[in-house]
Amino acid sequence: MKMQTGDIESDVLESLKCVIDPEIGINIVDLGLVYKVSLKDNTLHIELTLTTPGCPMSGTLKTAVEQLLLKRYPNMAVEVELVWLPMWTPERITAEGVRQLGKL
Repeated sequence: MKMQTGDIESDVLESLKCVIDPEIGINIVDLGLVYKVSLKDNTLHIELTLTTPGCPMSGTLKTAVEQLLLKRYPNMAVEVELVWLPMWTPERITAEGVRQLGKL
């Protein structure tokens, strides 16, 4: 059965919860680092930001997202774009992320 675009986007976000920000210890979705997931012409496009532009983990997180999605969706191309606008703020953290931070 072929997945609809909305289903894939939801599935991608759920999959990306496996990628943990190594400095904060929260997954990148609940941390609010994933800005957009889109599918066009069999290419998954992810807009991802970091907590700060000078974050030393930029390459690590970008590679982790690419590898995870290429493994999960082997018949699709994956593009991960680092974006800086809007700037990330702690208000982007989900309720689940706040709960996880409280346990650290």
